[in-house]
Amino acid sequence: MATIDDFRRIALSYPGVVEGTGEQRGFSVEVKGKAKGIAWEWRERVHPKKPKQINPGVYAIKTPNLMAKEMLVQEGAATGKFFTEPHYNGYPAVLVQLELVSEDELREVFEQGYRFFVPE
Repeated sequence: MATIDDFRRIALSYPGVVEGTGEQRGFSVEVKGKAKGIAWEWRERVHPKKPKQINPGVYAIKTPNLMAKEMLVQEGAATGKFFTEPHYNGYPAVLVQLELVSEDELREVFEQGYRFFVPE
């Protein structure tokens, strides 16, 4: 079970990753002078017709492509670790329930997103 403190420690261990300072917590890396989001808190629609609310227990994490996203969603189907929602249809990011993933799983998924922007 990973916590936000675990996630912060994992994310900030990668070179160039910074934590955002806005209302919605996230982690990004600078690419050609612009911040590119790797992971951010999920905004969940709790009540119909009302603004989405930040869910600090779930993060959207960039994936290298839609195939990688689909593999994670299929892997998490039984456990709920990884999932998606209509807002993310066609976009390479997976939603991750922090309380259901291990630190190792979280690091692996985050690293995929990091490598999308910062190849080895």
